Amino acid sequence: MKTLYLIIAGMLLFSVAAYAQDENKTVSKFDFIPGEKIIFYDDFTTGNVGDFPAAWNTNSSGEIVTIAKYPGRWLQLTKGGFFIPEAKGTFTDNFTIEFDFVPVTSNNSENMYGIDFFLVSGTLDNPNEGGAIPGKAGTKITAGYDQIDWTNYSQKDEGYKDHGNSMFQFKSGQKYHIAFWVQKQRLRMYANENKVLDLPRGMIAGYSYNIFRMETIDDVSPIISNFRIAVGLPDMRNKLLNEGKLISYGIQFDVNSAKIKPESFATLKEIAQILTDNPSVKIKIVGHTDADGNDAANLDLSKRRAASVKTELNHTFSIDIARMETDGMGKTQPIAPNDNAVNKAKNRRVEFIKL
Repeated sequence: MKTLYLIIAGMLLFSVAAYAQDENKTVSKFDFIPGEKIIFYDDFTTGNVGDFPAAWNTNSSGEIVTIAKYPGRWLQLTKGGFFIPEAKGTFTDNFTIEFDFVPVTSNNSENMYGIDFFLVSGTLDNPNEGGAIPGKAGTKITAGYDQIDWTNYSQKDEGYKDHGNSMFQFKSGQKYHIAFWVQKQRLRMYANENKVLDLPRGMIAGYSYNIFRMETIDDVSPIISNFRIAVGLPDMRNKLLNEGKLISYGIQFDVNSAKIKPESFATLKEIAQILTDNPSVKIKIVGHTDADGNDAANLDLSKRRAASVKTELNHTFSIDIARMETDGMGKTQPIAPNDNAVNKAKNRRVEFIKL
């Protein structure tokens, strides 16, 4: 009997180890790194519950809501139509778009369908320009019942240029972190730690893209939050090694928590690689918050978040703990006024300072 127990225990340990390896393998595929400069951010905390947010445009209806299952405020798209965050200016050749997303269907369908995501070259003054294929050019990504479809188009080519699909399903009621990453013509889409699309020619060259657009049908009413658009490709190596300070927005945490979100993996991996390639470099990791909330709580949170980053770099990437110091400044060192959602998002950051 003792031998049988040992065999069963060994099998359980093997199963746990295999699961951990599979989980790490899944997360390691998440190579998303957000843009360097935040140009739009909305977590819907500045609007009133029940109102449509001021920084968005629609031909339909929606409202800011709270829900018991997920903290914070959310925008619920309550009726079919288009929904556009009014970010000013072009997104540059390199930009990222991120948001939290919970599919909701009215007919209790297990899978999400009936929502399109557009990246558009057009005008905010006339968002309906072009009808079903809005703007001068764009890429349309459709969440179907059992797959993700995509196509791109332009006026110059008089219609559709390329298309394809990916076998991925959005499950109703589940929370996803959605991210789009555009590098010139290359377009990648992520859902949590899954890379859903990786399209070398996903964007048509020769156009300046400046609109992100969601379109829904009446049968769905998804909710979104923590919507962020950022531009520029961060040169983390140069910032840290040559300029002596790297400001990172790629390390994200749960609300009022020091727990690092899985989507932070690629940024942490890149920083770890810089430190691995330069073994004599030592750093100080400093956490910063916005001005919302209690000063003492913010200071404590910023310190704990910096310590979590240090622990993650040591445990996951084997960076010697003796090479890293930590500190937290709370709200005391803002880099922008805490007067709107975009500036508050700029102030919530992790800094890496070369010692």
